[in-house]
Amino acid sequence: MVPFVLEPAPRRACHVAEVRRKYKDREYKTVLLRRTYREEGKVKHETLGNLSHLPPETIEVLRRSLRGEAMVGANEAFEIIRSRPHGHVAAVLGTLRRLHLPQLIAAERCRERDLVEAMIAARIVEPSSKLALARGLAAETQESSLSEQLGLESADEDELYAAMDWLLPRQASIEQALAKQHLENGTLALYDLTSSYFEGRKCPLAKMGHNRDGKKGKLQIVFGLLTNGEGCPIAVEVFPGNTGDPMTVAPQVEKLRKRFGLKQVVLVGDRGMVTSARIREDLSTPEGLAWVTALRAPAIYALMSSGALQLSLFDEKDLAEISSPDFAGERLIACRNPFLLQERARTRGELLEATDRLLAKIAAATKRARQPLRGKEAIALRVGQVIGKYKVGKHYRLTITDRSFHYQRDQESIGREAALDGVYVIRTSVPAETLSAQDAVRWYKRLSTVERAFRSLKTVDLKVRPIGHHKEVRVRAHVLLCMLAYYVEWHMRRALAPLLFDDDDKAASEAQRLSVVAPAQPSPSAREKALTHRTKDGEPVHSFQSLLRDLRTVVSNRIRLKTASIEFDRITLPTSSQRRALDLLHVSLTS
Repeated sequence: MVPFVLEPAPRRACHVAEVRRKYKDREYKTVLLRRTYREEGKVKHETLGNLSHLPPETIEVLRRSLRGEAMVGANEAFEIIRSRPHGHVAAVLGTLRRLHLPQLIAAERCRERDLVEAMIAARIVEPSSKLALARGLAAETQESSLSEQLGLESADEDELYAAMDWLLPRQASIEQALAKQHLENGTLALYDLTSSYFEGRKCPLAKMGHNRDGKKGKLQIVFGLLTNGEGCPIAVEVFPGNTGDPMTVAPQVEKLRKRFGLKQVVLVGDRGMVTSARIREDLSTPEGLAWVTALRAPAIYALMSSGALQLSLFDEKDLAEISSPDFAGERLIACRNPFLLQERARTRGELLEATDRLLAKIAAATKRARQPLRGKEAIALRVGQVIGKYKVGKHYRLTITDRSFHYQRDQESIGREAALDGVYVIRTSVPAETLSAQDAVRWYKRLSTVERAFRSLKTVDLKVRPIGHHKEVRVRAHVLLCMLAYYVEWHMRRALAPLLFDDDDKAASEAQRLSVVAPAQPSPSAREKALTHRTKDGEPVHSFQSLLRDLRTVVSNRIRLKTASIEFDRITLPTSSQRRALDLLHVSLTS
């Protein structure tokens, strides 16, 4: 028998190879599936196919598989345990920390400070009750990444209430720190007042008063906001709901002069607040304290009757400085806004026409054949409801008997009011060498920034109302939290102005204005944004709230690796618009 030997077959291995070649200054790349083997001590290659026509991702999968890597689908390898909205939280918390607000609240970090941070941030990202916030922070019901960012997965509503009690005694030091940053000697301070309706009847601050919210029968509180000349909030104070506007001025003077230590300051207040009595009792004595306000309609009528104010002053210009012995040592700047004149004439005409229609129905009801309206008190009650609805009763002459009702317009009263359409008078104690007439008007108009803050606090963004806390300290702490949230939002709005419908070119806007009396005009860039709904970079223009909603789509995903039971977090990549917003705020998604 002849013996034989089995020789091992050549070892063959497949792989993906890239072949590059040049032809006439052009480079060509070919992707090939090859088999490599050794034969008689030599390495040889056998091409099995051309892969160049396949998508790159398919080629990469084949390359890795041939290397021995186990390839599994994403759904088989990973599972997303939870997705939490994160981008808006990162934007708000990043801004809050960039402003060093936590350090103003308390120098050292503690759980109470973290809870206050959470309540401030939550007021911007998702305004809600403290109970709803506690549920949103809980580990099993997290509605965003807020609790994780602050380490508050176990917080409950009792802890939030305790943190509010902890915060309130720090209000004075917080406001002093804000005043140090945003107010200085000779600065302008704006002050205005609003009210908010109250749910419940147990809080000592909740009283019946002049309700600015149109909620009849509701108790309310009153709070005043003090800002710098640009509308940045500095301090807030809560008063009982039946407090008159003028009675809140003295505490603000106390803050500015003693607590904030300002030797020279100009307080700008509304005409219904800085009255002659307040000027005489609270604003005339402190040295270095000046003020800017406006006259109310009766005082303007008196100036016209005395001849100190004449409409001929406005024949060639819309502003004139006048004087009157009734305002000795003060300056009066009379203004007439033609745009405001037309608007008030139109509004008065519409109100009178609407009132005429309702009064005519009452008159007809007294004359109808079946069940006519009878009785002087019954008729007067119906008439009072109409007069109270449109508030133009002063322009009517009414005659009411048991069996009839007659009315006619008081043309003399209408004429007197029409003569003052568009006319207002600025009143100030600041001397002319310090403050020009144009700047006095400009400073008074800055009160609109405080009114804008109230809109944001009450309706648009932060929703300070309705207030349901029973304890006085909780009501005061709640309003303070909302003010601090607006402080953060104010800075965010300024930084994000290029992406918002807000005018981000104030200098150009002021240049468009015909005069200081005329309404402000949007800058060319603001008009372009309003027209195209696009920024100059082609990104969509947002409101503040819609931008926060857009940032919510940047989420933090909790991912689990099935094969190894490993969990990790991954944040979705922001779009170019979201990245632009974060860059403007100087915040990071991972900080």
